[in-house]
Amino acid sequence: MSDKKGSDEPMRIDTDLIRQLADLLAENDLSEIEVEDSDRRIVVKRKLSVAAAPVYAAPAAPVAPAASVPQTAAAPAVAENPGGHPGTVKSPMVGTAYLAGEPGAAPFIGVGVQVNAGDTLLIIEAMKVMNPITAPKAGTVKQILIQDAQPVEFDQPLVIVE
Repeated sequence: MSDKKGSDEPMRIDTDLIRQLADLLAENDLSEIEVEDSDRRIVVKRKLSVAAAPVYAAPAAPVAPAASVPQTAAAPAVAENPGGHPGTVKSPMVGTAYLAGEPGAAPFIGVGVQVNAGDTLLIIEAMKVMNPITAPKAGTVKQILIQDAQPVEFDQPLVIVE
C-alpha cells in the first residue's frame, strides 16, 4: 500500500480506543462502529448471534395493559398457523410492540376495525426508535395476535387483516 502519504511506518494501533469502541457497541446494542480522523480509520464490528435474540423474559409487562385493551381478548382463539394466513402482518424486526402511540392513549386498531392500506396498526420500538407498522392492504382487523408492550421477534405474526 504505497498511497499511505509516503510513509513506511506501520499504523499505530490504539488498543484503548478499540476497547472503548467495543464497549460502545455492546452498551448500545450496535453491530458496527466506524471512527475516522485525518490519518487513520478504525472500524469495529461484532457478530450478533440470532440465538441471543429471544427476549421473552418479562410476561408481567403485558398483563396490565391487556386489561385496558379488550380487543386482544380474541388473541387466544388464534388459528393453528396464523403465519400461514394470507392477511397476516408480520414483524419486520425484533423489538417491543405497542398497540397505542403512548401509554394511556387509545389503541391504533381493534378487532373488527376497518383499516386502509398505509394505516398504522401498531408500533415497534427497536433501539429506542419507534417504527410504525402499517396495513399492507385495506380490510378489517380479524385478530390481534400480540399484547401491548410485548417483545416480538422478526417475522412473528402480529395482526390478521382480511
